[in-house]
Amino acid sequence: MSAPPSNGSGALRGGNGVVGSIADFGSDVATLLELQTQLAAADLKETTDRAAVPLAVVVAALFVALAALVVGLLGIADLVELILKVSAGTAKLITAAFAFVVVGGLVHWALRSVSSIQEPLRRSREELIRNFSWLKTVMVYSGRSYPSRKL
Repeated sequence: MSAPPSNGSGALRGGNGVVGSIADFGSDVATLLELQTQLAAADLKETTDRAAVPLAVVVAALFVALAALVVGLLGIADLVELILKVSAGTAKLITAAFAFVVVGGLVHWALRSVSSIQEPLRRSREELIRNFSWLKTVMVYSGRSYPSRKL
């Protein structure tokens, strides 16, 4: 059987026995978390770098679409004026009122949908809490003997 690893002074790495093992485990977990954070930061930077140009194009397209929407609504107002034989101002007000009703319906639908958007985050948070609880239990009870139950 081989001897346990030593740090050169004859002592076990991180200390002796169970306490040293728990300390090593805690150090390994801290290192893992640090490396995971560094990886996430690097991935986030790469993602934002890749997204910069497409995002700028989308923003420009949204401005053009907004301008086209205004022109389209004015065109609809002209058609309403022609079909209903009302004044230009009345036709524009009718068109604006209809647009507000449509937008109001869309906003109402979107707000009702918001409550279910956070469901995956809730699951992730609960799983993270369970994982940390398990880790805490392992660290607290690691190496302890369980008392025997007498019947």
